[in-house]
Amino acid sequence: MIGRREFVVGAAAVGLMIEQRISHAAASQPATRINFEIPAGACDCHTHIHGDPAKFPWFAKRTYTPEMALPEEMSALHKALNIQRVVIVTPSVYGPDNSATIYGMAARGKDARGVAVIDDKTTDAELDRLASLGFKGIRLNLSTAGINDPKVATESFVRAADRVKTRNWHIQLNTTLPVIAAMKDTLAASPVTLVFDHYGNANEELGVAQPGFSDLVSLVKSGKAYVKISVTAGPRQNYAYFTPLAQMLIDRILWGTNWPHPNSVGGSASTVSPLWQVDDGLVFNLLPTWAPDAAVRKKILVDNPARLYEF
Repeated sequence: MIGRREFVVGAAAVGLMIEQRISHAAASQPATRINFEIPAGACDCHTHIHGDPAKFPWFAKRTYTPEMALPEEMSALHKALNIQRVVIVTPSVYGPDNSATIYGMAARGKDARGVAVIDDKTTDAELDRLASLGFKGIRLNLSTAGINDPKVATESFVRAADRVKTRNWHIQLNTTLPVIAAMKDTLAASPVTLVFDHYGNANEELGVAQPGFSDLVSLVKSGKAYVKISVTAGPRQNYAYFTPLAQMLIDRILWGTNWPHPNSVGGSASTVSPLWQVDDGLVFNLLPTWAPDAAVRKKILVDNPARLYEF
């Protein structure tokens, strides 16, 4: 039988664990100090919140289950990176439920914007509500859903564009270069601004000549699209491969961490996939290599996000 003293000590230990869980992130935090000047109003354009599942239940049809990643942890990340603003994107693990994203946005107030996930059941009244809360676009997460058929992808895109074209919202696409290449004519005629996730999911080691990358560049140079230079998956041994990709896209880049670095590879709904432990300070310090001109970095970190997300 547990005595009173053992109970008190045990309860204190549990309380300490909870306190540490909030003040010392399980999700990654920067280990490297930032070594260049960050302009005021800089924005991390690609993050997610994974709330307490008791309050924010996971989507039943999710393909993986992540660890929690809370607003307090995100704020600690951005304090270390000298980042003021944030765009929170609803991850696939919530389906069309944007509640956890709203929770994260509320914690950051006027410095936060959101990108929602919707489905055919999402009403216009709900879109109005999301707009009032600071959402500025919707995401089509085709890659995580395993949608690689250009016909299916095009149909999804056309339906989405029809829903938001009168709202001055954008559509953010998480898809592959082959799908982008196959859809290029539809995308070029898009009635809304486009944002491509994660370098268009280019394979950085294949460089700028890989199939489909020139189509992505053409969409960017036409003024139709932005590209998020947010790095997926875990830590890299060599980030230099990203340099030529970033420099080809430089005028219409949005920078993002992809925090808390969810690991969806080989995941399942029944087991928790540990978050990747990425040193976002190390990755952020690569930006001056990708964009040596401080004025260009201000455009990437401040001006482009301010225009697209209406800060």
